[in-house]
Parts: sequence; C-alpha cells; structure tokens
Amino acid sequence: MQLELLNEQGQASSKYDAPETVFGREYNEDLVHQVVVAFQANARQGTRAQKDREQVKHSTKKPFRQKGTGRARAGMTSSPLWRGGGRIFPNMPDENFTQKLNKKMYRAGMASIFSQLAREGRLAVVDSIKVDSPKTKQLAAKFKAMNLQSVLVIAEEVDENLYLASRNLTGVLVVEPRYADPLSLVHYKKVLVTKGAIDKLKEMFA
Repeated sequence: MQLELLNEQGQASSKYDAPETVFGREYNEDLVHQVVVAFQANARQGTRAQKDREQVKHSTKKPFRQKGTGRARAGMTSSPLWRGGGRIFPNMPDENFTQKLNKKMYRAGMASIFSQLAREGRLAVVDSIKVDSPKTKQLAAKFKAMNLQSVLVIAEEVDENLYLASRNLTGVLVVEPRYADPLSLVHYKKVLVTKGAIDKLKEMFA
C-alpha cells in the first residue's frame, strides 16, 4: 500500500510503501463498529446512582384508606408509581459497562480503520514531528503551514517538548502508537504517521 509522504508544507512529495497487512485490508464496517463501541463502553465509569423504594426518604404510613376514595389503593408513598418514589431498576455505582473484545478482533478492527483512512486520503506519512522547545506557537505554525486544523499525530516517540507544545492545541492530538485508539482515528479529519511509528504499528496490528 502506497501512502502520501508529506513535506513540511503539507504537500505530497512522494509515495511511501506501507505494509499491506495494516494499511491494505478490506473495510469491515461491523467489526469497526464493534471495536469503537467496546472502546467507549470500557471507558465509562459507573459513578451514577439512583435510589430504589427502600432508600428514598418517605413515611411508612398508608397515604389514605384502602376503600371508598375512588383512587387506586396504595400502601406507601415510596412506590415507583408515585412522584418522589424509588426507581424500579435504579442505576447503581457498581454497574459494569465493560465489553470483552478478543485481541485478534481488536487488531483486525484497527487495521481495517487504518486501511479505510488510507483509501479516503485521510492518512499520510511524515518523516518526523519535532519541535525545538515546548512552545505551542511553534507547533501551531507548523500545522498551519501544512493546512491542518483537525489532526491526529502518531509519532514513534513523544518527547517532553512535543507533548507540552501540543497539549493546548485545539483539534490536535499527539500520541505514541500504543496509545492510538479507534475513537480518535475515526474522529480526527487527518491522521499523520511518522515513518518510525509505521514499523511499530506493523508489529502491533499486522
């Protein structure tokens, strides 16, 4: 699979031969959907909580007599049918949202995403992404020269200067290959991969 090799002005200077096992696979929409949904589900935290009819603050007194009122019989105001009553199936803090995904499926799904990005022209290769100092302005000027607003950069190594320069940029995320996730790959309009990162991606997903 041949990918565009961009220069510092964002222009395609030549082609780069990338491994077919990662960047030349067929697109499997169902698998990609499963990988993205599982990633989002595993990131959820079970911190929300609701009260059942035992936990709500209420009186155990019967609200009105059983017969003669014309209303439906009621025993307690904590009933889920009443305003302020407990929930029937409340959300609990220990709720588990995780979804199991086999390693083989995850690798195939990630390779499918990379391949589709390459076919759509949303993925390109660069020699390297480096900055001399931890200055956001310097890195912003580099992306502006390449005409990139929403970009995910996968570098073989993210040093302190690159991390500090990129963390405050809106629409820019710089990660190492091991931290590349399916949601970010789908979200950002352009994905830049350094030559050194391609070798690591081949080891991970081929």
